[in-house]
Amino acid sequence: MKMFSKIVLLLMCSTPAVFAAPQSDSYSVLDFGAKADGKTDDTAAFQKALDSAGSAGGGIVHAPRGNYFFAGHLDVPVGVILEGVWQSVPSHTGLRDNAGPKPTDNGTTFLVTENAGHEDGPPFIKLNTDSTLKGVVIFYPDQIRNDVPRPYPYAVVMHGDNAAVLQVELLNPYNGIDATGCARHLIRDVQGQPLCRGIYVDAIYDIGRIEDVHFNPWWSMEPKLFQWQQENGEAFVFGRADWEYVFNTFCFGYHTGYKFINAKTGQCNGNFLGIGADDCFTAVDVEDSAVFGLLISNGEFTSFHGPDPTMVRVETNNTGVVRFVNCAFWGPCDQIAKIAGRGTAGFSDCTFVQWDRNKEGRSAIQADEGTLLVNGCEFREDKPQIELGGQVRRAVISGNVFTGKLRLTNHSQHSVVFSDNSSD
Repeated sequence: MKMFSKIVLLLMCSTPAVFAAPQSDSYSVLDFGAKADGKTDDTAAFQKALDSAGSAGGGIVHAPRGNYFFAGHLDVPVGVILEGVWQSVPSHTGLRDNAGPKPTDNGTTFLVTENAGHEDGPPFIKLNTDSTLKGVVIFYPDQIRNDVPRPYPYAVVMHGDNAAVLQVELLNPYNGIDATGCARHLIRDVQGQPLCRGIYVDAIYDIGRIEDVHFNPWWSMEPKLFQWQQENGEAFVFGRADWEYVFNTFCFGYHTGYKFINAKTGQCNGNFLGIGADDCFTAVDVEDSAVFGLLISNGEFTSFHGPDPTMVRVETNNTGVVRFVNCAFWGPCDQIAKIAGRGTAGFSDCTFVQWDRNKEGRSAIQADEGTLLVNGCEFREDKPQIELGGQVRRAVISGNVFTGKLRLTNHSQHSVVFSDNSSD
């Protein structure tokens, strides 16, 4: 037995072990010729790295710290992750005041230049099915901070299903992210200042998610540019989306904060929790909504600039349902809400402050037609509270608290229920 053990031990020591070399699924763009010097065009090097990962069935293409200049655009193959060094979204909050680091000072920054002055054209980055963009800053160095913004195509288009954008700063793109047709998209931890349009969603037939997205004017509040943004910009636009889930999102300084349109594919229904729009001409604009409803909870909305600052507009083409629950509305606006269309608008457990800024006798809520539900809300100004137009088909106003005397104007000849309200 001892002799046998010695023989086995001798064979183990004298025979070299053979192991299969692990196949790497990580690629560095530097190995494919990227310079990261902010001057050399790195488009081809990046695309080679991305295509190599795609040919291998997927993988991670890593862009180390540096400034990458792009004269072209990128196509991220199926199952490929394009990532920079950021593990949490950066925010250049002091840039507009020249008080903080520039986007080229640290981290992974993409300098985008293709199609300046032309909105039509390929996006800077196209994500395909199961592909991801993560941990980078997207910066347009030729955009001018104190002038009308130059058009560019979208920074990111999510072309396939299950694509994701994570921990990305869209510092100053003309258009941010287009998620049209990308079922089960995930957009999370995104910040920046898209100048014309932030996120566009349409043709979604399986649940999409947008989480922790904040658009603030950190890049520029120079008067000419910022005025243009407030007169033209749209932060979040939703066409057809079947139960879109939107959580903890915010925008500041746009013409419209959240816009719901009647697209060729249909309308949006979804769950919007903890959303906000500050200093927008209109915080929420509902051109049309699905009958299943827009459920907006724990929101905060302010409007105080523009020709007719209004927190909520429900347009004449609306046929669906929009409900606000436990939301706060304030700012010296003209009115909190203007309601039209054949659909239903509801406010429950909401707080209304600071409407009728010019003391013209405007009501906080003005409903011209459709169905209006106002329950358990508090009107904190001694001003006209609710006005019902002649085409209002149904209204239930109950359990509310009014500051000062009750000021309800009712021109409707249809069914209106008013009960159990309290006033001073």
